[in-house]
Amino acid sequence: MIRVRFAPSPTGALHIGGARTWLYARNQGGKFILRIEDTDRERSTSEANQAIFHGLEWLGIDWDEGPNAGGDFGPYFQTQRLDIYKKHIEQLLSEGKAYYCFCTPFELKKKREEAAARKEAPRYDGKCRKLPEEEIKKLKDSGKPYVIRFLLPPVGETIVHDKIRGDVVFKNELLDDFVIMKSDGFPTYNFACVVDDHLMEITHVLRGDDHLSNTPRQILLYQAFGWKAPKFAHLPMILGNDKARLSKRHGATSVIDYSGIGYLPEAMLNYIARLGWASGDQEVFSREELIQKFSLKGVSKNAAIFGTDKLNWLNGKYIRKILPERLIDLCEPLLIEAYGNHDVEYIKKVVLAFHDRLVLIPEIVPLSKFFFVDDLSYDPTAMEKYFKNENSKKILKELKDKLGKLEPFTKANIEAVFKGLAKEQGRKLGEIIHPCRLALTGTLQSPPMYDVVEILGKDRVLQRLGKTLLIK
Repeated sequence: MIRVRFAPSPTGALHIGGARTWLYARNQGGKFILRIEDTDRERSTSEANQAIFHGLEWLGIDWDEGPNAGGDFGPYFQTQRLDIYKKHIEQLLSEGKAYYCFCTPFELKKKREEAAARKEAPRYDGKCRKLPEEEIKKLKDSGKPYVIRFLLPPVGETIVHDKIRGDVVFKNELLDDFVIMKSDGFPTYNFACVVDDHLMEITHVLRGDDHLSNTPRQILLYQAFGWKAPKFAHLPMILGNDKARLSKRHGATSVIDYSGIGYLPEAMLNYIARLGWASGDQEVFSREELIQKFSLKGVSKNAAIFGTDKLNWLNGKYIRKILPERLIDLCEPLLIEAYGNHDVEYIKKVVLAFHDRLVLIPEIVPLSKFFFVDDLSYDPTAMEKYFKNENSKKILKELKDKLGKLEPFTKANIEAVFKGLAKEQGRKLGEIIHPCRLALTGTLQSPPMYDVVEILGKDRVLQRLGKTLLIK
């Protein structure tokens, strides 16, 4: 049974990259475990925990084990597993594979600066490796702060067998005795995730390739405990258009932020899955297709570039696919907030008029303004072309007269009036529609003209046409 984990840290918003691990689990028929790595006490918040759950649920990502789901390998919050880490720290200490380090932050900073001056990589020099037991006891009894470091093999090399990048070799001499327990008694990331992944029987670790440099240290910990390491796959980083790591300056990076902007979860899942992964030339996937087709074989080694152009295109595609009822549910509260309460049936008609035109859900508000506000403003250039010449005035006057007599005021009858007038005056249909569109909407871009006329209703259409006839 393949078991993978998604282990976000509740120190900020849920990043968009996590969905690919879930897709792999579902494709392989395996288990997806959610683990909260909340040992950063200064930055972890309960609000961030809720944002993680909310973001995953919005995307439709479910977990088989973890918070709110239970499981046989909990607890699933690292802060609830401190006794477990302490036990394994004590094991390494007793076996001489870890040691107490009493170096102060000032001393360590000075050593880093000296290494930088020599143009060397900053590495811990092992000063505390061989402190006598008596001195360690004396320093501890005095209350001097300490950390616990892993005793790294000084020679040899560590090979990461990566399912995407192949074998990646790290020389142990370029690593250092890294900290596994901080001075506050909390484990470091590299230590805690190894203990957790082993005890939770994780078989595959999928994560961003920014973690690749952590992996040799983790493999050495597995070896120190005598444990079998999981298989690793380091997915390409997600970068902004400037090729820098995706951050807040590139716009929203939290999954739930994209919900507020107006993206659909299925479009977001589709887009995230396609970052650094391909399945032929297919761009649009249903949720079921993503699960069926996602594999590590299709994952690129190159960084993925996050850009809203493709995301917007996908979102528009998905908006056209969703049921009218769902689109109405998404748009109705936005319209009521912007324009007040209106007849429910009227709002439904307005929303459906834009079903094939929306890219982001909140666009419904500015695009549909003319359906709710009668005091329109007109583009000056368009006014000059359509309101201030005799041909256009004649068209609008005839149209007003014919629509005023029209009964019943239905889309089919409205279309017949427009086409009949074009035929009477020997004009192209566009010559009738364009000035009318400007008169009724204030713009030259709108849903189909006959839909607009029918939704606005006879009284408002006649009022607006009459207003434009007075423009000189």
